[in-house]
Amino acid sequence: MTAKRFYISRRSFSKSVALAAAAAGLPVWFYEEAQAQPATPPARSAEEKFGLALVGCGGRGTGVAMEALQYGELRAICDVDRRHLERAAAEFKKRNQNPDLVTDFRKLMERDDIHVILNGTPDHWHTLVNLAAARARKDIYSEKPLTLTVAEGQELVKAVKKYKVVLQTGTQQRSDAKFRLACELVRNRRIGQLKTITVWLPAGLHGGPFAPAPVPEGLDWDYWQGQAPAVPYVKERCHVTFRYFLEYSGGTITDWGAHHNDIAFWATGFNGPSAVRGKVLVAPVPGGYTAPSEYEVEFQYPNGVLHYIKTTKDDNIFGGVVNPNGQRNGIRFEGTEGWIWVRRGAIEASQEEILTTPLPANAERLYVSRNHMENFFECVRSRKAPICDVETGHRSASECHLAQIALRLGRPLRWDANKERFVGEGAKEANTHLARPMRKPYDYSFIA
Repeated sequence: MTAKRFYISRRSFSKSVALAAAAAGLPVWFYEEAQAQPATPPARSAEEKFGLALVGCGGRGTGVAMEALQYGELRAICDVDRRHLERAAAEFKKRNQNPDLVTDFRKLMERDDIHVILNGTPDHWHTLVNLAAARARKDIYSEKPLTLTVAEGQELVKAVKKYKVVLQTGTQQRSDAKFRLACELVRNRRIGQLKTITVWLPAGLHGGPFAPAPVPEGLDWDYWQGQAPAVPYVKERCHVTFRYFLEYSGGTITDWGAHHNDIAFWATGFNGPSAVRGKVLVAPVPGGYTAPSEYEVEFQYPNGVLHYIKTTKDDNIFGGVVNPNGQRNGIRFEGTEGWIWVRRGAIEASQEEILTTPLPANAERLYVSRNHMENFFECVRSRKAPICDVETGHRSASECHLAQIALRLGRPLRWDANKERFVGEGAKEANTHLARPMRKPYDYSFIA
C-alpha cells in the first residue's frame, strides 16, 4: 500500500507559525527561535531515572516534585509537619509514587539511592538543607529566594563549587521566553539607553496582633522555627503566611520580588547595584506581621540606571516612572527611545517595532531555557551550569536582602558588589545585617 503524502504550502506553514506565536504572546521571529531549541526528553526507563527526595511538603514543594517526576523517581519525602507529609504522600500515590516518609532531612543525605534534593522548605531553612545536600554531593533544585541572608549565599556558593554539584534556583521566570526577550531587547538597546526599571509588586499582608495558640498535633514547632528566635506558636507564623515575618523571610520583596528583581538584575548585566535606599510606607502592626506591607526601594547601578521597587501607585517618593497602564505585578523598562512592560503572560512595548523587529546576527543573546525543571535535569546529566545557578541565585537574592536592609535602616547606603559589603556612611551598621544570629542547635553545626 502506497503511503499518502501530505504537502503544506509555505503560506499555510507561515500562517500556522504566526498563529502559534500570537497564542504564545511572542513575536514570530522570537517564537521560531524558541521552538528551535532542543528539549530534554524525560527518563525512558527505570535505569535512567534519578532518585529524588523532597524536603518541605507544602503546596509549592509538592508542586515542584510533581514537575520533577518525569525525570526521576520520588524515593523519600520529608517534613516536620506530619499532616503535610501524609497529605503529600497521598498525592504522590496518585502518580504511582510510594516514597518513604521522613521527618529529619539529614537522613536523606546518607542515602546512596537519592541523587537529587528538591527543596521546598520555608525560606529560613533553604540554606541549611542546600548546604547539607551539597556536602553529600547531591544535586539541588531549590525554591526561591535561595537564602535568608547575604552571608548564607556566600557560604552556599563556596559549597556548591567545592563539591561540584548542580544547583538550580527556582526563579523560573528566567525560563519564560517573554522575560528573556525583554532582557535581550534591553541589553541590545532596543529602547535606547536604559534609564529606569520599575518593579511592581503586590502589597504584603498587614495585620495583627496575633495571639498564641496550641501547637497543632503532628507539628514539630521547635524544628520548624529552626535558626529563628524561639517564640510561642502563632498560626499566622507557620506555613503559607510565614513569608510576612522577617524572622523567616522578607515579605513580598523576597516572594514575588525574588522573581521580578531577578529579571531586572538579568537585564542590567551587572553583578549588583552600587547604592540602595528605601522607605516604609505602612508600618507593621506591633505583634503582627513584621515585614512591611507597603514600601518603596530605589537601587542605583554603576551606569546610573535607577531600579525602583514599588507596592503602591504613589509616585512622589523617589521620582520613579508611573506605570501608564495602571498594571501591577510586573516589570517596566524605560529607555531614551521607548519602554517595555513584561509580566507573566504578556509583554508590551511603546512601539510595536520594538518587539517585532528581529535582533541582528551580532546581537548579545542570553542563556536559553525552554523549561526550568527540564533545564535543571539536562544540566544534572551534562554537568553544565543551569540557567539560574548558585551564583546567579545568590546575587539575585542579595538584591532583595539589600532592599530589606535599606527599609530597616531607613537611610541611603552604598554597596560594593565585588566585595559584597556596604561601604561609606552607615556601612558599619548595615554590614551587621548581612548575617543573622542562628539559634542553636539549628546553626551550621546542625549539618556538620
